[in-house]
Amino acid sequence: MPVLIGTSGWQYADWRGVLYPEGVPQRLWLERYAESFATVENNGAFYRLPKRETFESWRERTPDGFVMAVKASRFLTHIRRLKEPAEPVERLMNVARGLGPKLGPILLQLPPTLQADPVRLDACLSLFPADVRVAVEPRHPSWWTDETRGVLERHGAALCWADRLGRPVAPLWRTADWTYLRFHEGAANPWPHYGRQALATWAGRVGDDGYVYFNNDPGGAAVRNARQFTRAYARSSPAAPSAGPA
Repeated sequence: MPVLIGTSGWQYADWRGVLYPEGVPQRLWLERYAESFATVENNGAFYRLPKRETFESWRERTPDGFVMAVKASRFLTHIRRLKEPAEPVERLMNVARGLGPKLGPILLQLPPTLQADPVRLDACLSLFPADVRVAVEPRHPSWWTDETRGVLERHGAALCWADRLGRPVAPLWRTADWTYLRFHEGAANPWPHYGRQALATWAGRVGDDGYVYFNNDPGGAAVRNARQFTRAYARSSPAAPSAGPA
């Protein structure tokens, strides 16, 4: 599978004039987004899990080959804190399956206050179907242990690589045969853009099977950087990225 490059979400008012031309109604923004990028990370599902019919609508509104990653509900990661995960995982998968073949990885972003509990993580990961990719973004330093790495490797789950201000915020472990990379905030001007060197460095790390999402949405920075990263990755790898027109 090629590397897919996009942004974290698509419903941002200040992207009008950057990605969405004046006159394009908000109800058609997803269609317009999918003309430029082959994937999106649905981080809105973290705040409020949509109904299955909504996921089915997104499937119908996007072209063949489009992939939507889904950020797991905060009920599972932040309220339950991975405890008693069976019901929230089942509920998540029941609705997300509405995407059909367009369902990408599930992202488990853990609270920064959640200290390492590999046993709890292992139990949660064991509940996801074998055909669904899962990426995990721990944010407490206590997670950086061999035990955590072993749990991820055992389930084929990717440790989410994350960048803030041009630097990795976690070890660059490869715990799966695919990668998942998130850009949160760049150090270039204007804020929160990323500079060319930072993007080029990351482009050389990604590999040839993965997902790259820009979460630095203010002012359309994510859109511009996703386009720039597409070009940087094309220069660094013989495997051309699939990101739609850049």
